[in-house]
Amino acid sequence: MAIVTKRTVMTLYTDKSDVYSHQVRIVLAEKGVNVEIIAIDTENPSAELLKLNPYGTAPTLLDRELVLFESRIIIEYLDERFPHPPLLPVYPVARAECRKMIYRIERDWYSLMSAIEKQQDVDQARLDLQDSLIALEPVFFDKPYFLSDEFSLLDCTMAPLLWRLPLLGVEIPEQCSGLHAYMQKLFQRDSFKSSLTEAEKQMRVA
Repeated sequence: MAIVTKRTVMTLYTDKSDVYSHQVRIVLAEKGVNVEIIAIDTENPSAELLKLNPYGTAPTLLDRELVLFESRIIIEYLDERFPHPPLLPVYPVARAECRKMIYRIERDWYSLMSAIEKQQDVDQARLDLQDSLIALEPVFFDKPYFLSDEFSLLDCTMAPLLWRLPLLGVEIPEQCSGLHAYMQKLFQRDSFKSSLTEAEKQMRVA
């Protein structure tokens, strides 16, 4: 693919409130990558973006002559391109299990989030999402992070979803202390704080 836009710094085209863009911004912040972030309107993509990504979608990453435009591809590329700190396990079986769980999070829970946002069977989607998250409670008494002793791409995938729960109208009961502690651990990370756009900050303003 010919690149018509020359940029010497890695560039991320991102939507201000898109959950997949948020994933990538967390990974970039966790890695401490020097990146230019350009806000885009996916409903009206610019000519510059369309020359890079024919779908005009967010997130889109430009790294020299490489263009990537699918969040899971982007976050795994960033983990390989900037190996410290590692966000995927070293061993193949553990890496595969992590990838499988990311797929399940997006397929099961992100789809419920999307249904709520699109006003599709909202009450049932909220209930299903709430019940699924509550069922995770025992997980957070076993490991400090999601199925891991270390912060990983799983947490980069979970954090944007959990941050949006109040906006989605999904409440986690106070007795789910493990899940609440996990959320606070994620939200207090410097990388998470710096990943937030102004629109995302407003999602949890009382």
